[in-house]
Amino acid sequence: MTTDALTIARRTLLAPAELEDRHLQQVIGTILSAPVDLADIYLQFARSESWVLEDGIVKQGHHSIERGFGIRAVCGDKTGFAYSDVIALDTLREAAANVRAIARHPGNHRQAIPCPNRPKTLYPAVDPLHSLTNEDKIALLRRLDELARRSDPRVEQVIVSLAGTYEIVLIATQDGALHADIRPLVRLNVSVILHADGRRERGSAGGGGRTDYRYFLEENRAETYVDEALHQARVNLEAREAPAGTMTVVLGAGWPGVLLHEAVGHGLEGDFNRKGTSAFSGRIGQRVASPLCTVVDDGSLPGRRGSLHIDDEGTPTGHTVLIENGILKGYLQDLQNARLMNAAPTGNGRRESYAYPPLPRMTNTYMLAGDHTPEEIIASVDRGLYAKNFGGGQVDITSGKFVFSASEAYWIENGRISHPVKGATLIGNGPDVLTRVSLVGNDLALDPGVGTCGKDGQSVPVGVGQPTLRVDGLTVGGTHL
Repeated sequence: MTTDALTIARRTLLAPAELEDRHLQQVIGTILSAPVDLADIYLQFARSESWVLEDGIVKQGHHSIERGFGIRAVCGDKTGFAYSDVIALDTLREAAANVRAIARHPGNHRQAIPCPNRPKTLYPAVDPLHSLTNEDKIALLRRLDELARRSDPRVEQVIVSLAGTYEIVLIATQDGALHADIRPLVRLNVSVILHADGRRERGSAGGGGRTDYRYFLEENRAETYVDEALHQARVNLEAREAPAGTMTVVLGAGWPGVLLHEAVGHGLEGDFNRKGTSAFSGRIGQRVASPLCTVVDDGSLPGRRGSLHIDDEGTPTGHTVLIENGILKGYLQDLQNARLMNAAPTGNGRRESYAYPPLPRMTNTYMLAGDHTPEEIIASVDRGLYAKNFGGGQVDITSGKFVFSASEAYWIENGRISHPVKGATLIGNGPDVLTRVSLVGNDLALDPGVGTCGKDGQSVPVGVGQPTLRVDGLTVGGTHL
């Protein structure tokens, strides 16, 4: 947190309501007059926009402003939570009275506070997203559309989307401290459909991070998304049906780390382990993966989509080792679960917005690099699948079972990439997969900045990553035996 961030947060969130720091602490004091373990106030202002160009026409231009607060009281494993989109002293006091009462009753509760009539000026009349003018944003979208169509005559459809958010948060904690953070976030995505010989295939690519729109203009970065999307669609036009069966699978570097995120990362979050519902519960100090595997979560990486100066409870983020050389070292913790598990918080308390209480969540989760080159790993496989990029997937947190689809994949024959395949799905169990990792590449890469994670109805931006991995005996679902 910087002094400037705190000054901006006070000016944006407190000044319009004629609030001061002391008012927040007075409100927290009323909650602490009841027997509670933890109390805090989370205030948020966020301005967002999105632009979508399809078939050369801007078909969507969406702008929104979000402003409000959430108040929390924690007693044991119970949480009382109330929120409002009106920041005012009376509303804060009413919310505090509600959470104090809720926290004394069994179960977890979330309550909306009725809103009085809003004043006409609720937030400063500033545009935090003018690193490019609206005209420049539309020109960028059109330029990428034209580039895609010019690059391949088989292009049938192009969709280009641009989105940005400028968020200011202010957190008042029961120790009298104020924590502030300013969180920019941008994303650009390109999707294309190629049509040839009666066959249509889609490709998509994109990226972003905690920066501004000028990021996409540097090093022809936006143009590379067009190239990647076209490449993926071209590969799939030539792809044969994927094989099915149990086989060696090579996972590509970067975005395929989403499998690690879904199949392993969620199972390492503190709440699941405190409740004993994770496949990793009670296993700290035990071997849960191949000795080649070290998995970390790091919310302090510069500019990354999942990075934060502080989490949504005011705890600084950092580098947390979850699995080291195959041994489980710890879990991702927010304040409540850390206290109940007699562990240290790790800066992983996150929430979608002021209207939700925090949960232990991942930031940037990835596996560290090993010693082998990607070429050596491919050459080590007699017959198998190379899943270079992933599409969607599903996982069961309790069992760790997952299903993931490969958006770009190739068949490996005699240590060489033979031909592209389509329709491949990877089926397995997260903890089991880590024990089957036999080679780890030296090419660690993080995703380009596109990850969004869902949990308990809340979505937050995240990052994933990994080097190239060889996994032995993984089940592949396909259409060719």
